[in-house]
Amino acid sequence: MSFTSAFSVQGSVKATKCSVVQPSVRTQRHSLAGRPQPASGKVVSAKKAKQLLRKRQIVRADATEEGETVTAELEAVAAAVEKLRKENEELKNRLATPSESPFKTKEEWAAFEYPPISTDGRTIYGADDTLINYEGHLSYRWSRYCELRNAIDANEGGMEQFSRGYEKYGFNKTETGIVYREWAPGAQQAALCGDFNGWNETSHMMTKDDYGTFEIHLPNDVDGTPAIEHGSRVKIRMQGQGGDWFYRIPAWIKFSVQPEGQILYDGIYYDPPVEEQYVFKHPRPAQPAAFRIYECHVGMSSPEPKVNTYLEFARDVLPRVKDMGYNAIQIMAIQEHAFYASFGYHVNQFFASSSRCGTPDELKYMIDEAHRLGLTVLMDVVHSHASNNVEDGLNSFDGSDTHYFHAGERGYHWMWDSRLFNYGQWETIRFLLSNLRWWVEEYKFDGFRFDGVTSMMYTHHGLQMAFTGNYEEYFGMATDVECMAYLMLANDMLHTLYPGVTTIAEDVSGMPTLCLPVQDGGVGFDYRLQMAIADKLIEVVSEWGNDETWDLGNLIFTMENRRWNEPCIGYCESHDQALVGDKTLAFWMIDADMYDGMSTVWETTERVHRGIALHKMFRMLTLSLGGNGYLTFMGNEFGHPEWIDFPRGDRNDSRTGKFIPGNGNSYDHARRRFDLADMDHLRYKHMNQWEKSMNWMEEKYQCVANPHQYVSKKTPVGGDNIIVYEKGDLVFVFNWHPTNSYTDYRVGCLNKCKYKIVLNSDREEFGGWNNVNEEAEFFADDFGIDGRPYSFMVYAPSRTVVVYGPADQDACVDVDALAA
Repeated sequence: MSFTSAFSVQGSVKATKCSVVQPSVRTQRHSLAGRPQPASGKVVSAKKAKQLLRKRQIVRADATEEGETVTAELEAVAAAVEKLRKENEELKNRLATPSESPFKTKEEWAAFEYPPISTDGRTIYGADDTLINYEGHLSYRWSRYCELRNAIDANEGGMEQFSRGYEKYGFNKTETGIVYREWAPGAQQAALCGDFNGWNETSHMMTKDDYGTFEIHLPNDVDGTPAIEHGSRVKIRMQGQGGDWFYRIPAWIKFSVQPEGQILYDGIYYDPPVEEQYVFKHPRPAQPAAFRIYECHVGMSSPEPKVNTYLEFARDVLPRVKDMGYNAIQIMAIQEHAFYASFGYHVNQFFASSSRCGTPDELKYMIDEAHRLGLTVLMDVVHSHASNNVEDGLNSFDGSDTHYFHAGERGYHWMWDSRLFNYGQWETIRFLLSNLRWWVEEYKFDGFRFDGVTSMMYTHHGLQMAFTGNYEEYFGMATDVECMAYLMLANDMLHTLYPGVTTIAEDVSGMPTLCLPVQDGGVGFDYRLQMAIADKLIEVVSEWGNDETWDLGNLIFTMENRRWNEPCIGYCESHDQALVGDKTLAFWMIDADMYDGMSTVWETTERVHRGIALHKMFRMLTLSLGGNGYLTFMGNEFGHPEWIDFPRGDRNDSRTGKFIPGNGNSYDHARRRFDLADMDHLRYKHMNQWEKSMNWMEEKYQCVANPHQYVSKKTPVGGDNIIVYEKGDLVFVFNWHPTNSYTDYRVGCLNKCKYKIVLNSDREEFGGWNNVNEEAEFFADDFGIDGRPYSFMVYAPSRTVVVYGPADQDACVDVDALAA
């Protein structure tokens, strides 16, 4: 697969101004010893291609007896270059032109003073007095964080400098040439090889210092051009302690590609000319008061069975996300990963963006376009483990078992078949902190969703653990204090250097203090993913049986069960619930009818009506009550009818030897059928329009960010199946009963005012029956009920949610006006 991509009006994949042109003859071959052989073609820029064309014209002119300077073959080449030029210009008009950067310069960073530690980390005991029983553990955790901070200040010039490891390690261009450094203490010798030296194994030997860092300086050519050409392949060749020689992709490489027809990746020296580098022009949006996050995977975001590109995503998906009322995207699979079906969680190159979807500059354009639309961009970052690959990953990088990782069993995740970082190792901390800084500085990400935090925090990685909430489970010998100190450093660095940055922890254990500030003694995350909600909703639809016997108190408990003052992001379903082996909520409820019962042309089944009605109610319940923010995975908003299954061939499990059948390397289930939601004759549009209206309701009323929350009614099993609660200024009335509708049903409220309907799931455009009079007015009176001082009477149709708001706030949500 070519690693060039761009979109024209037709959306075809073509070489562009901000891409690297890859001739089809470019290949890499490996002998049995693993030695790369020179390729017959090089990766060249469009500018270089035109220079080569001019040279070729001169040669052909000299060789032509009749003095002809252009042959038919040359005309074809010239036409191709001209076509490339026009396409480049077309894309250039779409991309940002160089302008004053809205981000900090190196000079401004040089003047930045990182604040010293000024607290004792004991504020957490005031937030939770139970923690005092574990003061010894928490004090040690705090002291370890302080020791690392002070050591970094004393030995590395402070956190701001320490977290710029990418300016010291890897490839860095200076005025006089290129400097390449690599920390590889387990290697005896090292040499830099690549297309630039014809893969000569001895011509560019590196020097090693006392700390295990190899270094080489490659001076510019006599004409001032860099010694390594942009787009060419590079590797480091090292001799291990046993005397064996081996090749590795540089650990800090900024780009890597998988040549067509090959398994191993190539490290690519990525340094396009200034005129071909993308320049950001849009500032970061302000952090939303409450996130409405659209979790997405660029590669599988096309309705077509293919790998989508960054530019196509920017053109087709970002406007859709904005129109739907989300205010943030959370992007999966950004860091380069060899195994596509890992969803990006088996990272090979931590500083390289995935080449499947395009070039680094095209990713930058996509992020800048999201910022133009006012969307916050979060990255799903993987610091919990690394790919087990050796030749094109970090595993055994310098020939040792301890390079960046724990040795032996502690350094291996048996369920994920991956390597585990040693968070107590100095260079590992530098590598990971610099990795976070790189994605913010270079690509302007606005924050991170940290994957696998539960696995990071415990030596048992949460495997075969049923967390009960007992504090002994959190503050004992199974807790990896070195990891906790790293997470504190990471949050400290990000929030200090980038006010407004957002960090979200994927933690299922419920670790106390995870989302309390570092200066207070907490771990420092802004949010935890409220993972229990998705599990509970699957339990409801798969195990609870008859709707009339649902335990609504149990459901509400899960929605509200979170640590005081530690914010959460709630979700009905993320990518996890859409994978093969699991089912989304819509699939659980509608099942096979999703394929032949979704047409509006004829009457559909009871299962479809029930599924759509409950789908809307579950999502409103989760948005308004499930946390301090909301998340969904792309396609789930309209009940996507297919599971996710990435292309894969038959294989044998590397651990067990068990045969695992593939799917014929099909992309058919690694895509998102947005076209289904856009078809007027399919009922997917009802769920899609509900999600859109729900998001814009929250945008208008800001109810999720409002601290006022009170559940006044959750009828017992066998009762009315009614839930009533206040969130902010709004009153939510859910009737879960499958058949009973209630007239003149009294619901409690805090404010004595006139209410109007804000949003109503029974509206026809949402797949309802239009039984609710949206023009009606509701006057709260002094009749107190369900612990509320006032109340008003409503009509509550079966399987609906109706939201009421103060009439003086122009109650009804005009979705189109808000979206505009």
